[in-house]
Amino acid sequence: MQLDELRDKIDQIDDELLRLFEQRMETVAEIAACKKAQGAPVLDRKRETEKLASLAEKVSPAMEPYAHTLYDTLFELSRSYQTSENAHSPLYAEIQDAIKHTPPLFPQSANVAYQGVAGAYSQFAVDRLFKRSNTHPFKTFEAVFAAIDSGFCDYGVLPLENSTAGSVTKVYTLMQNYDFKIVRSLRLKVNHNLVAQKGVQLEDIREIFSHEQALAQCAEYLEKLGPDVKITSFEDTAGAAEAIAKSDRRDIAAICSYSCVELYDLSCLARDIQDHSNNYTRFICISKKLEIYPGADRTSIMLVTSHKPGALYKILARFYALGINLIKLESRPMPKRDFQFMFYFDLETSVYSAELAKLLDSLQEICDEYKYLGSYTEVL
Repeated sequence: MQLDELRDKIDQIDDELLRLFEQRMETVAEIAACKKAQGAPVLDRKRETEKLASLAEKVSPAMEPYAHTLYDTLFELSRSYQTSENAHSPLYAEIQDAIKHTPPLFPQSANVAYQGVAGAYSQFAVDRLFKRSNTHPFKTFEAVFAAIDSGFCDYGVLPLENSTAGSVTKVYTLMQNYDFKIVRSLRLKVNHNLVAQKGVQLEDIREIFSHEQALAQCAEYLEKLGPDVKITSFEDTAGAAEAIAKSDRRDIAAICSYSCVELYDLSCLARDIQDHSNNYTRFICISKKLEIYPGADRTSIMLVTSHKPGALYKILARFYALGINLIKLESRPMPKRDFQFMFYFDLETSVYSAELAKLLDSLQEICDEYKYLGSYTEVL
């Protein structure tokens, strides 16, 4: 047969498959109604396992893995459709309640926690998000989470990822341990500077201090300084500037924001030393309470999948089936759990969309654990 004839044959088969698929999904809806009436869960793992085993006996060995993949995907679609036919989950009701009771405008003033000292990039992020804020600097990222968890502060601002150096892994790890919600995010342009005490020259420098993220973002510049210059990680960029200002040593410098020059009475040895001019850090603003402000078009979730082949694929397939764009995927090992990972997702979809509602309603059926972190807008 010629190629055109074979394609015509495929088209005819596809037409029949589509007719049968629609018929199958109509039956799935009837099954959903029966399960709802009986109070039965959507997922019936025993039935699916038996079904896959029986299908394996009906196809040739060569086709068996392909048939398994096809029906595994069909089961995922069927569960998704069944979920959409049933009542919404308690999480959906919680989100709708937050939408209804959240004020129309993001707060102009609040008690806000951040990690670092005066002149830290986190402070700049706070100033961008809030016109008037009572800021509370903390030494560690965990202290910021704890301040929100205890109710000491209304909001906390934390760096999450950088366009050059990647994710702030300590923050992702801490996210597993605290109950919080993301209410806003911000993308902040970051320009790094090499600063030292007044009168110190670049050739005098033998050690440079800064946060590990800032050091990574300036790696190319630091390499050019040669092996005789020691690079030392510090708790934060502004803290490094403050430390060298108070030090008796005249051979040290810090990488920090330019505002630290005036704040700590220093001099700038080199400006804009980051490796890339488009150096941005993304910050999140967290709260104890779920707040969803108008226009929220980004949603973050964390979940844990089973430790078996295809577990993550099934989650991603659900995003694809619902037409939800995945813009961030981060994985972190879970302490005290061998071979289990927490997955963090950023989804680009309106909080008002039916697709997001279907996804959130079905999460319990497709993963071992999950946490909804919030729906929000990102400020550029």
